[in-house]
Amino acid sequence: MKLSNFFFTTLREIPSDAQLPSHIFLMRGGYIKPLSTGIYSILPLGLRVIRKIENIIREEMNAIGGLEADLPVVQTAELWSEAGRYQAIGDELLRFKDRNAHNMVLAMTHEEAITDMVRYVLSSYKQLPFMLYQFKTKYRDEARARGGLIRVREFEMKDAYSFHATAEDLDKYYELEYEAYQKIFRRVGIEPVIVQSDTGIMGGKIAHEFMLSTPNGEDYLIICKHCGYQANREIAEFKRQPVGGDCPLLEKVATPNKKTIEEVCQFLNANPESSGKCVFFDVDGKLVTVVVQGNLEVSETKLRNYLKSKVLIPASEELIRASGMEPGYASPINAKDCRAILDIGAAESTDLIVGANEEGYHFKHCVPKRDFANFETADIAEAAENCLCPKCEKPLSETRGIELGNIFKLGTKFSEDMGCVFTDANGEVKPAIMGCYGIGVGRLMASVIENSHDDFGPIWPMSIAPFHVLIVPIAKDNEILQVSEQLEKELTEQGVEVLVDDRDERPGVKFKDGDLWGIPIRIAIGKKGLAENKVEWKLRGSKEIEMVPVAEVAGFISKHYPTQKTFQI
Repeated sequence: MKLSNFFFTTLREIPSDAQLPSHIFLMRGGYIKPLSTGIYSILPLGLRVIRKIENIIREEMNAIGGLEADLPVVQTAELWSEAGRYQAIGDELLRFKDRNAHNMVLAMTHEEAITDMVRYVLSSYKQLPFMLYQFKTKYRDEARARGGLIRVREFEMKDAYSFHATAEDLDKYYELEYEAYQKIFRRVGIEPVIVQSDTGIMGGKIAHEFMLSTPNGEDYLIICKHCGYQANREIAEFKRQPVGGDCPLLEKVATPNKKTIEEVCQFLNANPESSGKCVFFDVDGKLVTVVVQGNLEVSETKLRNYLKSKVLIPASEELIRASGMEPGYASPINAKDCRAILDIGAAESTDLIVGANEEGYHFKHCVPKRDFANFETADIAEAAENCLCPKCEKPLSETRGIELGNIFKLGTKFSEDMGCVFTDANGEVKPAIMGCYGIGVGRLMASVIENSHDDFGPIWPMSIAPFHVLIVPIAKDNEILQVSEQLEKELTEQGVEVLVDDRDERPGVKFKDGDLWGIPIRIAIGKKGLAENKVEWKLRGSKEIEMVPVAEVAGFISKHYPTQKTFQI
């Protein structure tokens, strides 16, 4: 491929709104162009990378028995209402009316559509199990689009759905998907961190996220470096450390103008974990008071799941006072018309500092089991650095990550609601048991750059690089051009994807653009080298330059970098 025949552009300056390396280099290298907030056009260079990622995913999905299908992105509101998600999902689901005034949606996921298609075909247990997958555009009206392709509104997703007659069969297939995902990410150069995760709007019982550990990630991961426990911070478990010993009587103490945990504990010379932090929520007009130890935060994900509530609204001061509690000095002691939920550590403590429900005062020596009239105990605190591992009880670590893909055991949530059933061997009608498996293709492309780049551009693995070899003629000299043509022909014939920079530009410009394109091998052809019948050979990301005889170039690549035909466009 001659660059003069290619559609491309490169930018010398960093775009003003780009901060992440992937966003910067995808823009500067001419892979993507913003069309609107969180919506990008993909240029030919970027599409070459995306198609190769798709091919890798397709190979691994086919290898575990997947069958490719295609589902509409425009769907009826009635379909989404069957599963209850038309009403349950907020503004991120784009709703509109067609010309016939029918309520429609732009699909953000395809559980409803796949369940609808399967119930059209499925009738007997003899048809199970099977897995269907697709590559499809999705639309999520994301409020916080950021980071280029990391968080967007319109995106391409590989989503797969498996259907089973028994939970045991789903368990077995789930492991196949788990292993397939590891292969996919390793083939694009990423060793994923695999964590337990929240099932969120997908529902279901068990979920795992495959993450890229990176300082630029927006997800927080809790990891035990001692036993290997890993989970998303939203749902991570940890061993509590209740405080207290003997149970002295409540002691009311003055804490003038001290409202925060930090202020109160400093004033009373106490550690934050010895205090009870109250957080208040308005759930359907009723007050919910949540108490965690003062060194912890409430996990809103855990709390939403516990309450089975899709949103949590902070309670007003009026609602708090109506229960007999004083904002800034509050606790469930003597409170009324309030549902109290205590995290495990707070519930088991026997010597906490809590609010006295009187401005300027707190109680010392609170024992919740003695002093709170009624409360529920639940795992509702968020794990953090140095909390104790739930398995080995060693200190946990916290890191940040980007979600590459996820897998869910959906169970029968959608099949029951939508009547996707089969007749088993005993003649009983049962709902199909489902699994769901997703990978964001554009986000994966961006994540590879986050994982592998230098100051000059991406360093693509050979498996998904837009081209395998960049040939750079140093000058418009007949001998140089002839050697360039010869190498392009030889390499192309052996399945190597070659880009020839035939522009009339300075070598420095060509080399800088080559770095932005991240092409793994650069072959520079100049007069000095050809005087010895050699060309310059350089690997992207390496400073070393090797002189290779022209006659040996094709064999050198074939020997050290065998090309896989599936990587070709």
